[in-house]
Amino acid sequence: MKKSLVLALVAVLMTGITAFAQTLKFGHIDSGQLIQMMPQTKQADSALKKFGESLDSQLKGMTVEYQTKLQSYQSKADSMPEAIRTTKEKELTDLGNRIQDFQQTAQESIQKKKEELYGPILKKAEDAIKDIAKEKAYSYIFDTSLGSVIFAQESDNIMPLVKTRLGIK
Repeated sequence: MKKSLVLALVAVLMTGITAFAQTLKFGHIDSGQLIQMMPQTKQADSALKKFGESLDSQLKGMTVEYQTKLQSYQSKADSMPEAIRTTKEKELTDLGNRIQDFQQTAQESIQKKKEELYGPILKKAEDAIKDIAKEKAYSYIFDTSLGSVIFAQESDNIMPLVKTRLGIK
């Protein structure tokens, strides 16, 4: 009696597990490729490039100023009184420090600008993927651009659905 009850319980559990496994629906998308296809990405790329070029232009101006002052100092250093030489050396050191500070600030500014420009694009793509997943009853959507899926059972590529949702041809 106990054996038949255990067998019946095992059979019910196996049927439930099989039914559960059959209801799972998997999909995948290359989000990196999707982001590159979005027209907003080209605009963001262009804006970030212009921003970086303006910072680079300022840095080049500061570097030219530093080089000019350094050459002037080096050519006249031997004939300068000690007080003037010390002042000029301090000016060069201060300008060098300002250049280093500017480089660090510029890198931080570029990163902040990148987040500002690409954040809405990433959100729009993520929202479209989630909408498609809910609409089509997917249990999981894997991002193949991350390269973390080494093996997977057959799944649906939802790229065409998301591209349609976002109006990308």
